Amino acid sequence: MKLKLAMSIATGALSFAALAAHAGDDHRGGHRPGAADLQDCCTPGDEDFPKVGGNLGNQNYTRLKQIDRGKVRKLGAVWLNKIEGGMTTGTNQSTPVVVDGVIYLESALGNVVAVDGRTGQTKWKYLQTRGNLTRRGVAVGQGLVYTLSGDNYVVALNKDTGEVVWERQHEGWGNVEKVAVVYHSGRLFIGTNDGPRGAALALDATTGDKIWHFWGAPGPGEFGNDTWEGDTWQDGGATPWIHPAVDPELKTVYFTFGNVRAGSSQNGSTRGGDNLFANSIVALDMNTGAYKWHFQSIHHDIWDMDNVMAPVLVDTKIRGRERKLIVYGSKSGMYYILDRRDGSAPLGIDEVPVPQEPRQKTSPTQPFPRQGAWTETCVVDQQLGTAVPGNPNRAVPNYERGCLYAAHWDVPILSIPGHGGGADWNHHSFSQSTGLMYTGFGYVAAAHSLTESSNGLRPPGEYLTGGIVAVDPSTNRIRWKKRMPYSLAHGNGILTTASDLLFIGQPDGNLLGLDARNGQELWRFQTGAAISASPISYEIDGEQYIAIYAGGTGIPYGNSAPRGDNLWAFKIGGKLAEAATPPPPVVRRPVSGTPVEGSLVANTIVLARTYNAASNTVSTTESTAVNAMAPTHLRVAPGTTVTFTNPATNLNTHCATQFFEGLFNFRLAPGESATYRFDQPGEYFFNDCFSPRPTGKVEVVQP
Repeated sequence: MKLKLAMSIATGALSFAALAAHAGDDHRGGHRPGAADLQDCCTPGDEDFPKVGGNLGNQNYTRLKQIDRGKVRKLGAVWLNKIEGGMTTGTNQSTPVVVDGVIYLESALGNVVAVDGRTGQTKWKYLQTRGNLTRRGVAVGQGLVYTLSGDNYVVALNKDTGEVVWERQHEGWGNVEKVAVVYHSGRLFIGTNDGPRGAALALDATTGDKIWHFWGAPGPGEFGNDTWEGDTWQDGGATPWIHPAVDPELKTVYFTFGNVRAGSSQNGSTRGGDNLFANSIVALDMNTGAYKWHFQSIHHDIWDMDNVMAPVLVDTKIRGRERKLIVYGSKSGMYYILDRRDGSAPLGIDEVPVPQEPRQKTSPTQPFPRQGAWTETCVVDQQLGTAVPGNPNRAVPNYERGCLYAAHWDVPILSIPGHGGGADWNHHSFSQSTGLMYTGFGYVAAAHSLTESSNGLRPPGEYLTGGIVAVDPSTNRIRWKKRMPYSLAHGNGILTTASDLLFIGQPDGNLLGLDARNGQELWRFQTGAAISASPISYEIDGEQYIAIYAGGTGIPYGNSAPRGDNLWAFKIGGKLAEAATPPPPVVRRPVSGTPVEGSLVANTIVLARTYNAASNTVSTTESTAVNAMAPTHLRVAPGTTVTFTNPATNLNTHCATQFFEGLFNFRLAPGESATYRFDQPGEYFFNDCFSPRPTGKVEVVQP
């Protein structure tokens, strides 16, 4: 087996001067550069936490250790700033940064707010005027705060006043809207998102002028274009939709590129080839944008399984030898550990044969680290009627079941971790103290086939849970793993500290403090809104603070995730009360459709038909749509007998298979009916054996 890897021989030995500069003193008094200087890839956070990811290596780690395992129980809130006046809507995915005691943060509206890190008072606010905008974090450098605005504008603000210094529009490279901005040495590194073809950009931080670009889907004459069939590269997608890592010593910036979009993220039939640089990490010369090397984690993706994480730079020993590594990989539940000089794999990555579907033009192999994945990669066949909820990877009934890289065509195949599982776009952490990598992840099985719209079906009724895992990057082996009640794959970043604490927020609003050595929970605080951002740490007048923005987003729990605009700060001895506990997110994937009272439909559910709530009518056409239970959501009182019927005019036998309790499994020929009496309050999901896509729920509630 071989490793699919391309690299440039342009990466030469470092000069003695560069090594000396890396190890030398700076203006802060004979020590390594401070965090806010952003001179070194891996300077830990200190009094400052100057960028999303903490440092250029995205380690999300602070050297501060005043808050330790002995004192963390005394950690309390000292202030709360509702940065938009108490908003309870919107998409809040921004992680704050801190420079010189000031916190800089973007809201669900795309506004930028500067907050005094000691008092929590707003210092200034920039109101962007080009429509609401999902944002993930500003950059700070050379006296400016850099943000993105609508219509593909990059905006530079005076960091002390919020006044606009310059604005530059950059069109034609993809959507310049969502991705956190990275500043280093007079340059801005910017990714693009959600476009037909996306480029990584480097801009002059003084003027906003473009210095270079690198396409995620290369055009004719560019390296990698021959991996696209015909002209499918033109709408190939492959956008770099999360912030990169930078290694100043190697003069390299590392971008990760997203999934294929050409035609469909699930349909590879028209775009033969590996489809570079989709699903890849690419090392580029930070000054020129010249290609150095790349590694593609998934070839010819038909599952929307792009490993778009902010890559993490790690210096550690492997077999006694110091190595400069980059850790990459998320959705697949694996870490691809590479030498960041040349892209080689010191721990071994093998090309392993995978299932084939010739019509999909599938790749014959996919890369697997020799150490395996840190989460399960096959759905679990746990029988109905056994423990509930049971294994979080248990399969919803009636689906064809598969493992990672199951090859699909027109029949939905359920696989794990799923395109919303593993560790998606949350921020990972590397602790320089424990030497471990940490990530939150999700269990979100997905069914893929050409019958599914968008990027696959997350079956209604499945549990959306997750966990936290600690991995030793020197061996790529799991040190510990902890199951959690919620998926932690979407924005739920991790902060680790020199005192071996780990902080992470949950979608239920709780900010948790764990022992980074073993995952034991030591502390929690209710923030009042879902957390889809990373905790940060900073120091003012010798006191260490932890801060978190609790705002919430719709992924993966939709509108059930509580929203807010709550910027909190904590320190030892803080006395501010916790927020009121909001309703928790709904952890089972909901059915489509709103509740229908049983009395309106004679306590009857019609199989394989859709329902019009406005007219209280059942379709006359047999259907395998997801909402082909009429109605999908029936609400009744305890003791109600519900009738399930397959109309005589349907052509096929249909089922009502209840999961996961296994209370009934009716198999009904056309014209047949069956009944079940629901005595206990609760929610009871069921789907169809003819096609598992139609899914319904009976909700039993006390009147």
